[in-house]
Amino acid sequence: MSSGWNEQHIPEQHGRTAVVTGANSGIGYVTARELARKGARVVLACRSEARGTEAGDRLVTEVPGAQVEFARLDLGDLASVREFARTLPYDRLDLLINNAGVMALPYGTTADGFETQFGVNHLGHFALTGLLLPALLDTPGARVVTVSSTTHALANIDIDDLNSEHRYRRWVAYARSKTANLLFTHELARRLAAHGSDVVAAAAHPGYAATNLQAAGPRMAGRRFTERFMAVGNRFFAQSAQAGALPTLYAATAPDVSPDSFTGPSLAGWRGSPGPSWRAPWTHNDQAGERLWVASERLTGVSYDVLKA
Repeated sequence: MSSGWNEQHIPEQHGRTAVVTGANSGIGYVTARELARKGARVVLACRSEARGTEAGDRLVTEVPGAQVEFARLDLGDLASVREFARTLPYDRLDLLINNAGVMALPYGTTADGFETQFGVNHLGHFALTGLLLPALLDTPGARVVTVSSTTHALANIDIDDLNSEHRYRRWVAYARSKTANLLFTHELARRLAAHGSDVVAAAAHPGYAATNLQAAGPRMAGRRFTERFMAVGNRFFAQSAQAGALPTLYAATAPDVSPDSFTGPSLAGWRGSPGPSWRAPWTHNDQAGERLWVASERLTGVSYDVLKA
C-alpha cells in the first residue's frame, strides 16, 4: 500500500455502478462524490428524501455531469430495505458501500423491534447486502465495503443478547454493532471464497473524522453539554470528512485490496492516509461469524441462498 494515497489515486470508474448508504452527508457524501467524479453512476441511498435530494443537487453542482440519483432507504425498516432492493433498476452492481450508521443513541428500537444501533448498523446492512447479492455476483470485480470503527474494540458481540435486552449501555451497544460489521465482513468473505466468487468483501473505518454522527446521540438524549463537547472535539482534533472517507474509497477501488481486510488511517488509526488497521482478535473468529450469520438470517428473514447453491 503506497503512502500518501488520496482521492486522486482512485482508478477510473466509468461504466461502474455504486450504491452508497447514508450518502447525504459526511463520509458517505464524500465517498459518493469522489466515485462520481471518477465517472461512476452513484445511487444515494438515504432515509430522508429531502436530505438525499439536496445532497444529489449539491453533488451535481460540485461535479458537473455526475451520474447520481437518490433512492430512499431506511435501514431501520426491513420493508424499506426490501423495497429499495426490489426497485433498484440495475442488473449489475459494482460497489455496495455499507456506510450509514448511528452512534451511542439512547435506547430505542427499529420498526421491526431491534435495538436501534444493532438494527441499523448491522441487520439493515446484512439484509441489504443479501438482497443485492445476485447483482453483485453477476458483476465481475464487484466489492462490498462495510464501514466499521476502531470503537469495535470496546466490546465483542453477545450472541445471547444481540438486542441488548438484558442491559443497555449506549457505547457498548455501539461497539457491539461495529464488531458485528467486522464479523459480517469476515463471514461474507469466507462464504464468497467457498462459492468461488471474486466478489471482495472488505471493511474500513474513518478514524476520528468530523461528521454529524458524534452529535446525534447527545442531541437525542438532550445532553447539551456533551453535544457541545463533541462539537469542540470535531473542530480541533478530528480530521475532515474528506480525509475520513479515504479508507472507504481505498477499500472500494484500490487494486490490491484483499477479502476481509480492514483499512483505516495509517497514523495510529486516528488520521492520515489509508493503511492496514488493527482489529480485535474476536472479529476473525469463524464460529462467532457463523453464529452471528445464522442469527442475522433468522432475524431479518433474508437468506443468502445464492451462496449455498
